[in-house]
Amino acid sequence: MGKTLGIIGGMGPLATVKLFEMIVLMTKANSDQEHIHILIDNNTSISDRTNYILSGEGEDPKIQLIQSAQNLEKIGADYLVMPCNTAHYFYDEILKNVNIPFISMIDETGKFIKENYKDINKIGLLATEGTIKAKVYDEILKNYDIEVIKPSKENQKYITELIYNIKEGIHQENLDGFYTAMDELKNQGVEVLIAGCTEISVAIELYNLEGNIVDAMKILAISAIKYAGKDVKMG
Repeated sequence: MGKTLGIIGGMGPLATVKLFEMIVLMTKANSDQEHIHILIDNNTSISDRTNYILSGEGEDPKIQLIQSAQNLEKIGADYLVMPCNTAHYFYDEILKNVNIPFISMIDETGKFIKENYKDINKIGLLATEGTIKAKVYDEILKNYDIEVIKPSKENQKYITELIYNIKEGIHQENLDGFYTAMDELKNQGVEVLIAGCTEISVAIELYNLEGNIVDAMKILAISAIKYAGKDVKMG
C-alpha cells in the first residue's frame, strides 16, 4: 500500500480542486490503482486568514486548521499538504498538533527557487495582504539567501482584487492593474515572481498570465507526488 495524502482544503474550494487536479494530472500512472490515495477536507468554514492577520478580528483560523489536520490524520492520512499560502502563517501550530509529516508549500518553494534559479537573490511576491504582513515567505526564503520584494500598497490592491474576484467567482475583464503591479516589481530588478496565493495559481491558467512566474501550488503538487513514492509526469 502506498502513502495516503491528506489535503487541508477549502481555502478556497477552487484552489483545493486545482491542487487535486494537478496531483492527478502530474502523477505517472497507467491505471486508477497507480494513483495516490487522497483524502480532502474541503473545510470552507475556516475564517478568512488575511482578515484575522490584518485585524485580529473573527475566529482564529488555526482552531479549525488544527481540527482539519487532526481529522485527516484520524481517517488515515499519512502526510498532509495545505493549498493556502496565507494559512502557512499557522504552519508550526498545526504541525505541533499532528503526528504525521506536513509538507510546507513555502519551504518547498524556497528549495525549488534555490535549485533552479541559482543566481537569483531577490524575488517578487504576488500574494494576499495577509501573507505579506505575516512575512510568510520572508522568514523561509531568508534561509535560502533570497530577499522578498513586494508591490507598493497602491499596486497591491490590484492583486488583492484579482484574488477575491476568483474567490467570488467573478470573471475579471481587465488585468491592467495586475500587470502594473508585476511591472513595478520588474522595475526593481526582480526577474522571477512567486504566485504566492493559490488563487493566483488558478489565475495563471484562467487568464494565461504572462511572465516568469513560479507557481507555489504546482511545486507543492510535485512534492506531494514524490513524497508518496510516485514519479512525476511533466508536460
